[in-house]
Amino acid sequence: MSDEPERIDLQPLANLDRVVHEPGRLLVLACLSVVSRADFLYVMRETGLTQGNLSSHLARLEAAGYVTVEKTFAGKVPRTLLQITGSGREALLAYRDRLVDVLRRLPG
Repeated sequence: MSDEPERIDLQPLANLDRVVHEPGRLLVLACLSVVSRADFLYVMRETGLTQGNLSSHLARLEAAGYVTVEKTFAGKVPRTLLQITGSGREALLAYRDRLVDVLRRLPG
């Protein structure tokens, strides 16, 4: 019987998608994954992010190809519509699966 702890392969955690892994961006992707599209104010309310913080996260997610940002007008009122892309959905699900897999292996 050995006193050495059981080895658990934690390397998959090091390979998590850093774009998705950031908590604010994870919130945005999770929010957008359950709707077909949403406007900026809805996502801001649901995530609790500030306007500037949400804008910053959306810019990073859009640059990664994970969300689309469409600026329109409803009459004279500007409206920003957000949608998760197929790549964004795949990245979110891959992130979830990898995290669940590693956490399942932890003892206790």
